[in-house]
Amino acid sequence: MIFPDFADPSVWVSLLTLTFLEIVLGVDNIIFISIVADKLPQNQQRKARNIGLLLAMCFRVGLLLTINWIISLKEPLFTIPAMTVLKSTEIGISIKDLILIAGGIFLIFKSTLEIHYKLQKPDHDDEKSVKKAYSYGAAIIQIVLVDAVFSFDSILTAIGLVENVITMIIAVVISILIMMAFAGKITRIINSQPTLQMLALSFLVVIGVVLVADGIHQEISKSIIYSCLAFSLLVEGLNIRLRKKREYITLNKQDEVDKMK
Repeated sequence: MIFPDFADPSVWVSLLTLTFLEIVLGVDNIIFISIVADKLPQNQQRKARNIGLLLAMCFRVGLLLTINWIISLKEPLFTIPAMTVLKSTEIGISIKDLILIAGGIFLIFKSTLEIHYKLQKPDHDDEKSVKKAYSYGAAIIQIVLVDAVFSFDSILTAIGLVENVITMIIAVVISILIMMAFAGKITRIINSQPTLQMLALSFLVVIGVVLVADGIHQEISKSIIYSCLAFSLLVEGLNIRLRKKREYITLNKQDEVDKMK
């Protein structure tokens, strides 16, 4: 490994670009960790989030230190015959592809179950009992599994952008520390708005589909996916602001009625 020359401006550009990309790619990871941690008792949630993000950092740094091994995982193990709906040529499936497919299916399955759980609308007492019954160990295992998949996908992207391993490790560490600093705020925002929770879970389903598509060599532009998410968040932000304004007006009218009585 060669230490980067930080006197070279191009190194800083690469570092900043990769750090930003790692943060963007880590958004779905934060969303999943936040949703899983929300099912734990309040005093365990922050610990679960921090452990999840630290594990993500360890996974990514570990993968970067074994780049040659990662590259070898791209070698096809078997091929899928040509299908008109997918590709006109045979599709070579490697270990990397199998990891992405398995991770995508898990993400779709888990997010769908969470959507179903949210739609059941348990009352306050039932929700407390669910949180008590939900195992801290089970939450960490789920976080580890998704961390591994997201880390794998993230590092494959990083390898295509930057050649220096130390630069990639620095970018990963900085991005994870930034995510840890804001994970609590993101969690509170998501969990305080039921519609945002549903939007976040739907986004995770889409990411799961993208991972499966990547595994069978079907190109889906991630920039389009993230642009759609940003637009949806903007619209939902306007809806939240509108709802708050209506609630404020309703409360003022009610106060006026009470005063008249």
